[in-house]
Amino acid sequence: MTKKAENLLIAIWTVSLIATLGSLYFSEVRNYIPCEMCWYQRILMYPILLISTVAIIQKNVKTALTLLVFSVIGGAIALYHYGIQKLSFLANTAPACKTVSCTAQYIDWLGFITIPFLSLLAFTLIIIASLAVMREAK
Repeated sequence: MTKKAENLLIAIWTVSLIATLGSLYFSEVRNYIPCEMCWYQRILMYPILLISTVAIIQKNVKTALTLLVFSVIGGAIALYHYGIQKLSFLANTAPACKTVSCTAQYIDWLGFITIPFLSLLAFTLIIIASLAVMREAK
């Protein structure tokens, strides 16, 4: 494994760690109850932290494809979730969540930064880094 690939895996690990700790902060410290779509994003983000940890320890760049798949699916969910929060014509397509509506916005920093936006940002960074790892591994 090249030093560049290792650094990219460390970047993936760092982004996934921050995203995981951020989600836990919002739910456990701020007591924001995650909606159904937030749970799906967590289900896809948390394994990225575990997989990237193992990849760094084993110096295994082959995990980049798995990381890419998890992040593309998670990013698609985050993009849709952000869309139903910010675009009125998409809000009507929101799933019927049980406890908390998926259109609820616990935070709205600068008028556009919401929790799904932060999730989308993290998944996008991981997608870019995973593609770079795959390219470096060739």
